[in-house]
Amino acid sequence: MTTQTGAFSWWTRGDLDGFFGLFVDNLIQLLLIVALCGGLLGMPDALVYGRILPGVAVSLLAGNIFYAFQARALALRTGRSGVTALPYGVNTVSLFAYILFVMFPVVRQTGDPELAWKAGLAACLGSGLIELGGAFVAGWVKRITPRAALLSTLAGIAIAFISMDFCLRIFRDPMVGLAPVAIIFLQYIGRLRLPRGIPAGFVAVIVGTALAWGLGRMDAGALVAKARIEFFPPIPFVGALADSLGVGYLLAYLPVIIPMGLFNLIGSLQNLESAEAAGDTYSVKSSLAANGIGTIAAACFGSCFPTTIYIGHPGWKAMGAGAGYSVANGVVVSLLCFLGLVGFSAALVPVEAGAAILLWIAIIIASQAFQVTPHRHAPAVVVGLFPAIAAWGLLMVESALRAAGTGIGTLGLSPLAAQFPIAGMIALQQGFIFTSMILAAMTVELVEGRFRQAAYWALAASAISATGLMHGYNITEAGIVNAYGPETTWPFVAGYAVMAGLFVALGLTGERHPEHIERT
Repeated sequence: MTTQTGAFSWWTRGDLDGFFGLFVDNLIQLLLIVALCGGLLGMPDALVYGRILPGVAVSLLAGNIFYAFQARALALRTGRSGVTALPYGVNTVSLFAYILFVMFPVVRQTGDPELAWKAGLAACLGSGLIELGGAFVAGWVKRITPRAALLSTLAGIAIAFISMDFCLRIFRDPMVGLAPVAIIFLQYIGRLRLPRGIPAGFVAVIVGTALAWGLGRMDAGALVAKARIEFFPPIPFVGALADSLGVGYLLAYLPVIIPMGLFNLIGSLQNLESAEAAGDTYSVKSSLAANGIGTIAAACFGSCFPTTIYIGHPGWKAMGAGAGYSVANGVVVSLLCFLGLVGFSAALVPVEAGAAILLWIAIIIASQAFQVTPHRHAPAVVVGLFPAIAAWGLLMVESALRAAGTGIGTLGLSPLAAQFPIAGMIALQQGFIFTSMILAAMTVELVEGRFRQAAYWALAASAISATGLMHGYNITEAGIVNAYGPETTWPFVAGYAVMAGLFVALGLTGERHPEHIERT
């Protein structure tokens, strides 16, 4: 049923497509949690399905409902239809970071998955506190940062971590993957309306699922084995969280928690800028505060994994999604977690069936960075892509080495450095979201002939590098680990400082281009 309140509707045709896209994305995060917690950490099903996933569900349900009502409030306040809720889900980067660098070391040292879970709760709480506190200063960051700098970072993530992953999945099995792509592209690129106005995303998922089952890609036995319902209610674990704080896990893992919390905060801020560029302007403070509260709620109810405002708002808006897709996603994902049906869903619907929707989302995000910024800022957008591409490249290198039974920690840099500049790739990957934003902002200021402001951004890069949040790393037997302080990053500290000096000195003495003079 569609309920109208002025210009607002709780459900539109585009919400169905939006739901499938966001649901597939969230389902992948849930499957990663199950695989990594159960496999790598050795956690029993009672811990994964009985504590962690219900905690994830609580945070996702609360956040999705908040952002849906936020969209409703914006629609009623402005009298506009077509307002799209901010997408929301588990932060993938923090998920990997907390499992590999917080929970896994605890398991390795103690052999106790329960203690690892408690350490994860402390890390999640710390991230939530950073996100909540950052909500009160993020508006200032947004005001001083050029739009191209905020959007280019998202474009890089969209190209490297969304487009490439799902594109490779599609071309791994073209007989299943290409038909859904054709359907999505026909409606959203070709502007072809499907018969009876059926949403393309819905058709793409149905067609992709039917092809996968018809071609024998799916496992009927696995589907039957997972087709059981068991109720896992959400339970507050404040006592376990207090125990983790008493043990000192929060302080012990601050070197991981602080950069992850800041990474999440800046990423969410960039997604708010992307939503504003697409036409939906939401309050920075309340949006980021709700995200922080969602992460704190996750920790209190047993989840070790921070939430975030997702990349992709412009794509869901282009599909015609409103607020309903957000509520539907929160409700369905929560039911899967509370009823223990996460594995059943994965056995029923292949990722490739929904990959085309997420590929389209990534295309829109990357396109937006060029379309809604001044055309002369295009070089800044391109510069901002480099760190994310480097981060994706490093992920591929590490994955290939693991498949060969080794790793960067075991192999060392020398054999790889003989083939390509691996050290530069790692340096760009470390804190790439900060590097991307700062390099793009610096480029915008140069384009506009504001050399002193460009120098300020270079000095900011120098200062952040000195903390190790950008470019800082060490190679250990376990692999690449964060390194904080200027001990390993001093070449970058000095290099950015030299850049700042050159921008000021040559900006004052060099001959200015006529366009720069006109703009000032």
